[in-house]
Amino acid sequence: MNLPSFLWLWRIAAWSMGLSLTAYVLLTITGSWMLVARHHSRPRPKWLRPVHYAIGGTMVGLVLLLLGIGLIGTIGYYGNLGHSAHLPAGLVVVGLTLLSAWSATQISPKRPWARSLHIGTNVALFLGFVLVSWTGWTVVQKYLP
Repeated sequence: MNLPSFLWLWRIAAWSMGLSLTAYVLLTITGSWMLVARHHSRPRPKWLRPVHYAIGGTMVGLVLLLLGIGLIGTIGYYGNLGHSAHLPAGLVVVGLTLLSAWSATQISPKRPWARSLHIGTNVALFLGFVLVSWTGWTVVQKYLP
């Protein structure tokens, strides 16, 4: 298949990646707000946790959309996978995103390890987003004239 037939797919991927990064920044802000309130024994606004969960769920959906687009686009263009480091980087980001979402659901006073796992996973996810953005940029360069 030729590239112009996939242009709409790459546009969706670009928007999804931008929105994923925006969601990550918003999650960092809202998560930090909750952490600071907790450490200073201050009440947090009642809307903060549901907003944090909603943004997190949105980011999970966007990352899974990006996975689907990457697989469909690459197989459609090349006929198979594994043409760059972008695939393993993307799979790491998907895995970390899912681990972060799962660990968020485990946070409770009975499971103190879950909060540390959630925060640590999100620090690693920052590095994953850096790596997937860098490898994605190298992939985009292959398609540009």
